[in-house]
Amino acid sequence: MMLPTHVLAGMLLAAPLVRVAPELAPVGFAAGFLGGLFPDLDMYTGHRKTFHYPVYYSALAVPATLAALLAPSTVTVAVALFLLGAALHSVADVFGGGLELRPWEGNSDRAVYDHYREEWVAPHRGVRYDGAVEDLAICVALAIPLLLLVNSPLREVVIGTVVVAAVYAVLRRRLAEIAAALIRLLPDALDPYLPERYR
Repeated sequence: MMLPTHVLAGMLLAAPLVRVAPELAPVGFAAGFLGGLFPDLDMYTGHRKTFHYPVYYSALAVPATLAALLAPSTVTVAVALFLLGAALHSVADVFGGGLELRPWEGNSDRAVYDHYREEWVAPHRGVRYDGAVEDLAICVALAIPLLLLVNSPLREVVIGTVVVAAVYAVLRRRLAEIAAALIRLLPDALDPYLPERYR
């Protein structure tokens, strides 16, 4: 799934705070957003392996969530929502396409690396590829309740995220072609520094 979908999913995890601890909701939404974002910081170096930890983020999220429930504070809520967002992102990538430049071709058997089992988890392809129509639909569906729950400036963040998602979805297949064309123009000396899917 595309990054906008992940960050909105991370934000939506904080929705219960609006009812139970409204004073902590903004930090929860922000932490969920950042947790949904964090795993993709490995986009160009070991993508879906370096910062994707489906088992470990999930395991760490359990005590962090318990701490936030038992002693709610800005810190405990932020840590819990960050870890929950990162865990959801890492697990959700299993249900998308494989790790390749053109995931709609379905040639990759790698979705996310499981550090606990030391092996790649195969893609389930429920969402065919990042930026597919169904990915955009999920992103919009996640945004709707968020727009009802958050105020400015988080509302603008949600709207901006959906705009980025829509543009990305429209351009996704073209971006793969552009990347492939640009990579051919690079000097051979840069090949070792390119992600495997670009070679």
